[in-house]
Amino acid sequence: MGPVGMPELVIIFVIALIIFGPRKLPELGKSLGRSINEFKRASNELKNTLEDEIRVEEQKTPAAPRAATPGPTPTPGVPDSAVAREADSGA
Repeated sequence: MGPVGMPELVIIFVIALIIFGPRKLPELGKSLGRSINEFKRASNELKNTLEDEIRVEEQKTPAAPRAATPGPTPTPGVPDSAVAREADSGA
């Protein structure tokens, strides 16, 4: 289903005009706009609250020092690809 174009919007407006009448349509538009603004405000508040909680939680628990994982030690006379295959096979 593609985006709604101008002809579709005109048809929707005409149907809404027929159903609700010319006096009720501006009120419906205002209430729809208020509802959308309220939804945006509530979602922004939720997003900000979650970000604050994450920030507080990160400050509470200090990052544990990362232990360096030693890589495969080079073996003289053995090519690196053989060492990698050994590590992949779990041997």
